[in-house]
Amino acid sequence: MVRKPNTVNWERVDQWVAREGVQANWQVYGAPDIMPISRTAFSDAEPMPRWDEPQKLILSVAINGAFFRKDENPNQPTSPEEIIRSAQECIDAGAQIIHIHARDERGYNVLDTGLFKETLTHLRRQNNHIALDACLVAVNDEEERMMGEMMSLGLMEGVPVNATSIILGDNRFVKSPAAMIEKTRRALDAGLTPQIAVYSDADIDNARRYLIDSGLIQGKLNWLVLPGLPGCSPTYSPETMIDGFMRLVRLIRHIDPESVIIACTGGRSSSYLATLAILMGVHVRVGMEDTVWKWPHRDDKIQSNVEVFRQISGIAAGLGRDLMEADEYRRLMTLAP
Repeated sequence: MVRKPNTVNWERVDQWVAREGVQANWQVYGAPDIMPISRTAFSDAEPMPRWDEPQKLILSVAINGAFFRKDENPNQPTSPEEIIRSAQECIDAGAQIIHIHARDERGYNVLDTGLFKETLTHLRRQNNHIALDACLVAVNDEEERMMGEMMSLGLMEGVPVNATSIILGDNRFVKSPAAMIEKTRRALDAGLTPQIAVYSDADIDNARRYLIDSGLIQGKLNWLVLPGLPGCSPTYSPETMIDGFMRLVRLIRHIDPESVIIACTGGRSSSYLATLAILMGVHVRVGMEDTVWKWPHRDDKIQSNVEVFRQISGIAAGLGRDLMEADEYRRLMTLAP
């Protein structure tokens, strides 16, 4: 950087210093208060109004997800035993809300009633107080049949409904309008809360057109916002992460002002996005479903879900957000017109 030449008019500076010295003009108009915190000396107006932020934070832990394999992160839970052990570690550390997927013996995501029942039943039996949800994405007739079975078991509070049509990673992931509507109807009929899962601006408009303005679901709705993964709303840098996430939140609140929004913190930006969401008064889902990395600027791999839960719950505590208990979460999930 080239330094600019010094062009200060020192003669003029010296002239004013000789006249007034180097003194600030300080008048204490509100004496004896210097910086009043509750009201000004001239009115009842608050000098520094308290922020309208929610006291309680939903902090859900997504244990394994559908995407990442053990060769990408050897710590990824895939078997029922690994999923149960990882979830239990989080619950023992204070987690109240757990989200899971089922994986087959090869490690691939499946909608298998037996695998889901083994995991969910064990966790429910050992921890009756917690809230559970599972990702029931059917990709063939047999999985669609098992999706109906899973919805009827009474093991879950909610189920995501993806309002999306994208290239997710190296995969085409499409939910037709009829599929979105029918899965939502089945969830409602089973007494489950449909969680609207959106990955981009277009998904939010899909949800508006097919699920909300159609009158299918009403009241304070539940949203899962998933930026950061390839094909989703990009988070290339702090600036793009902030701009993109704020736009997604504004769009949702435009069509659903009382929305309950959970940021599913995926990709490299995961820990930073979680912090941004907490600052914005938005709820958070963390865990090994959506990322393998601890931080966006390094390649350190996540060692365990409980490690991530403790990191983000510590940030929440440092920012004055208390973790929501499962019963509070259930009440918030209820769709009430």
